[in-house]
Amino acid sequence: MFENKKIFILGMARSGFEAAKLLLKYNNEIVITDAKEQDADQVEYIEKLGAKVVITENQDELIDDTFDYMIKNPGIKYDNKCVLKALSLGIKVVNEMEMAYSFLPKNINIIGVTGSNGKTTTVTLIYEILKKAEKNVHLCGNIGFPLSSMIPNINENDILVVEISDHQLCDMYDFKTNISVLTNISETHIDFHDSYDRYKMIKKRIFNNHTKNDIAVINYNNSESIQLTNDISSKKLYFSNDSKQNCYMKDNYIYYKDDKVIKVDEIKVKGIHNYENIMASIIVSKEYNVSDDAIREVLVNFKGVEHRIEYVTKINDILFYNDSKSTNNKAVMTALSSFNNHIILIMGGLDRGQTFDELNDYMKNVKKIVCYGETKNRIKEFAVKYNYDCTVVDNLKEATKIAYNFGSKNDVILLSPGCASWDQYKCFEDRGNEFKKTILEIEEK
Repeated sequence: MFENKKIFILGMARSGFEAAKLLLKYNNEIVITDAKEQDADQVEYIEKLGAKVVITENQDELIDDTFDYMIKNPGIKYDNKCVLKALSLGIKVVNEMEMAYSFLPKNINIIGVTGSNGKTTTVTLIYEILKKAEKNVHLCGNIGFPLSSMIPNINENDILVVEISDHQLCDMYDFKTNISVLTNISETHIDFHDSYDRYKMIKKRIFNNHTKNDIAVINYNNSESIQLTNDISSKKLYFSNDSKQNCYMKDNYIYYKDDKVIKVDEIKVKGIHNYENIMASIIVSKEYNVSDDAIREVLVNFKGVEHRIEYVTKINDILFYNDSKSTNNKAVMTALSSFNNHIILIMGGLDRGQTFDELNDYMKNVKKIVCYGETKNRIKEFAVKYNYDCTVVDNLKEATKIAYNFGSKNDVILLSPGCASWDQYKCFEDRGNEFKKTILEIEEK
């Protein structure tokens, strides 16, 4: 399928680079382009392998009807001028994961996880539990490891645990999982999809090509997920924090099919959202006959995912938590619900035209907001409307220092931006790392 072809890669970054590396092994002619300057060593490396790299903002001028495929970076919107030109020329547009799927050996078992929140924690837990059970398992996808980079190491009958974002689901057609997990659905990424309905239908593609022999793991407490999956063909398994389902919580225990798996007090990560991620992971693990002992061993030692309500340190009895992965209101609500302490909330980032009114019901412990970035004025308007103390600054470093100055004993300083990072950072990881670096500077004074 992707052999002896002429292929246009739109957007380099990590996925485009790995896609080019894989495709060049199969006698393909590769043109890879990006509007931004790329790492010089990576450009030199991929050019030596035979790719043509072009850095230009006029990418549509590079494509013509001699190309067989376009591989589009997931972050590039479907109405991009270059994408529309490719489609008008009859060139099929796919993404890196869809392309790499065609190179997988036979009899691979794929576990796909998507959702508005909780994807990274859930795939990490599934991967760690299956690894503890000595399964041949690989972790890849939106978590930071493109599937293309894993192909040389994957063998028949291996298990893939794949985090799949809505951006990646846009350009998938043949890709199919054996088990699909939908952690939850809430209104987010509307700027990319143009409507909530479109966003939901894109998320539903995680169940593409499923038959009654494939499994859907669904959050019973999330009404949007229940409605969305009403007509899918998959065998449905549910988890719930308050009703008896395939996996559920009752009397401070998590049960699977009426058997106690673990006491909630034994779990290091806290919050209903984390218990839901854990229940989804248990259901998936049980499909591979993993023992309760292996599951418990992972859960009692799991400290959470970096940048997701991550405990950083304590300075003068003030606690710091890094939730940089929070890019929407739902994630902020989840973070705020995880603490009983007074909170100084740091918010801000890319302005997508969003409002913050729905946060109001979750702000009872927030004693101050410090906001920065493109959305700072929108956040300030929210604070004024609901009478919250708010300080506006330009950047995260300044926000962190001001938050600390307002902190008192047992306060939580929580970075939960509720916005994408791209106004000032390349990715949410860079944002979280700057937060932690600034905390270290405070600690050293």
